[in-house]
Amino acid sequence: MFKICTYQTQHWRDLYKICLETGDSGADATALYQYPDLLGHFYAVPYALFEPELTFVLEDEDGACGYILATANSQTFAQRMENQWLPPLRVEYPLPDPQDLSRDASMIRTIHKGYQADPEISPLYPAHLHIDLLFRAQKKGQGKLLMQTLFAALREKSVSGVHLGVGSRNENGIAFYQHIGFTQIQTHPWGMVFGLLL
Repeated sequence: MFKICTYQTQHWRDLYKICLETGDSGADATALYQYPDLLGHFYAVPYALFEPELTFVLEDEDGACGYILATANSQTFAQRMENQWLPPLRVEYPLPDPQDLSRDASMIRTIHKGYQADPEISPLYPAHLHIDLLFRAQKKGQGKLLMQTLFAALREKSVSGVHLGVGSRNENGIAFYQHIGFTQIQTHPWGMVFGLLL
């Protein structure tokens, strides 16, 4: 039995865990990182900190097994990341040697670069989201329910549209986003960006 809960502070560590265990294009990335919190530091926890009302956690009898989280305004989110969240992380994780090509080094460089809101996307699709489900919660209709829950919360805030990025290797994710109505709005070497008007 699954249930969707609004984020509470006790879900803090769950966000880190789920982000890591889905961090390799939907597969478990635990073995790929020396510092297991790096992915969650950038892709999960700051959303819950800044906009907990747009963070929803999926639970079953074994605990948290998925989440969806978003910001209503990507430009504002970028500013808050830069002013409030990233500076202490940059101290904790100094820039690695340029020759270091590890996953950890790549994420640390991302933290130092910061979140960049795309000015071409923001006018139509000001919100952006991340959704991750552990294997036991996948392909059971829960992703669609999480999306519907978030869309309702965004509409309450009069948000016009939402976008997300997905890696080209994440074929299940791409198919899922297309199935629920997202359309591709950008292509990049790493993958693509999908958007949905609300």
